[in-house]
Amino acid sequence: MADTVKLPNAAAGTAREGFILTRQQFDTPEGISFQFWLKSGESVFSVTVPGQEGVFFVLEEDLPRIKSLLASQLPPSSQDSPGWRLQPLQLKDLQQRPVYGLYCRSLTTYRQLTDLLQTYAIPMIEEDIRPVDRFLMERFIQDSARVRVGEHGVQLQPAELQPTLTMLSVDIETTLRADRIFSIGLYSDQLSKVLIVGDGPNEPWLEYVNDERALLQAFVREVERCDPDIYIGWNVVGFDFRVLQERARRLQVPLNLGRDGSRIQVIESANGKWFCRIAGRVVLDGIDTLKGATWQFESFSLEYVSNQMLKRGKLLGQQMDEGLNRGEEIQQVYRENPRQLAEYNLEDCKLVWDIFEHAQLLHYLIERSRLTGLPLDKVGGSAAAFDNQYLPRLHRKGYVAPVYASGESQMGAPGGYVMESRPGLYHQVLVLDFKSLYPSIIRTFMVDPYALAQGTGTECPPEDLVPGFNHAIFSRKEAILPDIIERLWQARDRAKAEKNAPLSQAIKIIMNSFYGVLGSNVCRFFDQRLAGSITLRGHEILTRTKAKIEQQFGYTVIYGDTDSVFVWLGDDFPVEQAPQEGRKLEQFLNGWWQDEVQQRFGLPCHLELEYETHYRRFLMPTMRHSEKGTKKRYAGVRHFDDGREELIFKGLESVRSDWTPLARRVQRELYRLIFSDAAYADYLKQVVSQLKAGELDDELVYRKRLRRPLDEYSKNRPPHVQAAQKAQDRFAREGKKRPFTAGMYIEYLITVNGPEPRMFASSPIDYQHYLDRQLTPVADSILMFLNDSFEALYVPQIDLF
Repeated sequence: MADTVKLPNAAAGTAREGFILTRQQFDTPEGISFQFWLKSGESVFSVTVPGQEGVFFVLEEDLPRIKSLLASQLPPSSQDSPGWRLQPLQLKDLQQRPVYGLYCRSLTTYRQLTDLLQTYAIPMIEEDIRPVDRFLMERFIQDSARVRVGEHGVQLQPAELQPTLTMLSVDIETTLRADRIFSIGLYSDQLSKVLIVGDGPNEPWLEYVNDERALLQAFVREVERCDPDIYIGWNVVGFDFRVLQERARRLQVPLNLGRDGSRIQVIESANGKWFCRIAGRVVLDGIDTLKGATWQFESFSLEYVSNQMLKRGKLLGQQMDEGLNRGEEIQQVYRENPRQLAEYNLEDCKLVWDIFEHAQLLHYLIERSRLTGLPLDKVGGSAAAFDNQYLPRLHRKGYVAPVYASGESQMGAPGGYVMESRPGLYHQVLVLDFKSLYPSIIRTFMVDPYALAQGTGTECPPEDLVPGFNHAIFSRKEAILPDIIERLWQARDRAKAEKNAPLSQAIKIIMNSFYGVLGSNVCRFFDQRLAGSITLRGHEILTRTKAKIEQQFGYTVIYGDTDSVFVWLGDDFPVEQAPQEGRKLEQFLNGWWQDEVQQRFGLPCHLELEYETHYRRFLMPTMRHSEKGTKKRYAGVRHFDDGREELIFKGLESVRSDWTPLARRVQRELYRLIFSDAAYADYLKQVVSQLKAGELDDELVYRKRLRRPLDEYSKNRPPHVQAAQKAQDRFAREGKKRPFTAGMYIEYLITVNGPEPRMFASSPIDYQHYLDRQLTPVADSILMFLNDSFEALYVPQIDLF
């Protein structure tokens, strides 16, 4: 086991640095204690900071009501030794109102007081910040800390480390109801092992145990020996660790996986999200981590993601409908060939490990933590990331945050600007993209909560003000957020230069999330003057850029979306000269915007337009049953400077999982032919012939997710619900209980008797349905621009003469 050190017992003057793995807070007779586990080199140590208080803020004007409530509503015993104190502070809210700090000596009291004030609708400020998180935030401690034992106790300061963290991939196999665990798979770069209940010869990678109690005990033993910093898995918290905890509780096996010998805690939040707490160890779910790093897949099943990313999948159940047959197959394999189940179990562990390695997910999380102070296992967290950066700087200027979502909300603050598109089939289209438009607007035009308060609430000379939108006025000298953006921007430029993709991605996500924090009515800094000053400025920038391109160069802007403009150079423009023209547009427009911002506002301009893409051929389709152009839907052949080409689809059927594989394949091939000026009629006729001959049946399967439990669909029962109901009825007749739950995917075919589940489909397939509802829409979306139609190609023509 790694070296474990408790620094408070060390001599005064002792100091040590470490990366923060976990943070806990708990009540003691002396006050709130914070415990941190840190990784330093190959060793791990814990530090406890005792005798702390939790604090949130209240308005001075509410003190009479608060004192009256505390006197009348709290138990008499708490009046003698209240465990809280109200203290005046040299702080104000952004409306210039004085505030008091309400300090609590226990977490119990903290929750008591916040619940009480909330019940009586008394405003509270920053009450949702956990005391242990505030402790780090106010000290500007992000991912690592320098811990010093001094005369006045333990002190933590910011530090910078490059940690080496160890991972262990965990996966369990169970009965269908998860009321018994068959095996536990463990995989890392140091360990490859499966523990399984049963009889058989042990092997280096396979250990048989007598029963489930022995299985859990062996698992604890292996964890102690391996001593990982991080557990990873697929739905590892909501399933694997939840089941492990439940089975350990029922079998009375202490699941002491913490580095201090403490038990794990798997907790379900009010919104149904599961969390796992283990002292000194972090649990990372592969699904949540991929989503947080902005990876997108049609399905986040391990089978699908591993095939897409690693080009390999599970050892069992590849052909099974998700959630229907895999469980039964596992039961059967366990009974007939336990060793095969162990191989399957271990391969699942390896798949998760390889996904983390391939996508550099741990590297991404470490960089995110370094930039924002978010714990490694924090899911989402854009508001918390903003708070960690913004609040300590705001406090040092003498202010606290607004009461939650108390900003202006009666004004229009639209989202990103999307131009009306000009539908057509084009040659030579360039895409020019504003680099991180919203962060650059914040940075350029001083969009900032504190600058807004100073600009609208204090006496500032006109030359110190920057006009925004929705009656916003910002101080150009008293802004916090632009400096945070600038620091992140510089860090991203360094990351790009060093080819540090995880760091670059982490910074991009963080910067882009800042608009969401200012524009969401569930965030503390929500104010439509802030949000509008970002999005409406973006509208202005795009419309003026479009006008300047058309006026200065005579080109047509056929589309624009949030931060991009699509420029048609003309069908006769030489393909080899298009990249040079894109760079010419980029250079001119950046210079023009520099002059515009300086002349209008006297500010340096941080807007940066980049020539991004050259489409040799480009389709902007119409909306279905309309002549109007679509939005966020297009396709084209991207042409690279070295002559390579790539077929791109955005928002069209070929990239949407609710269309059949046949429609998606036909669209891609048809577009490829047309973009290459090749004949396409014979190809479509062949597809129709094969369809009617039953040669393409495997490509006719629809796959759609149930959004809620099956029995909650009463009035509207779409095809996938009808198919699921038929499957459930079939299972019931066979004496099998199969609830169809929310989130489950249903695979089905359209037959002459309506939708039928794929596994039980028996009626003839309705091929006309697929011609009318799948092939016709995807083909006509491009054929209409060639004065052709799908129906004209496959319907036999009647010779009248």
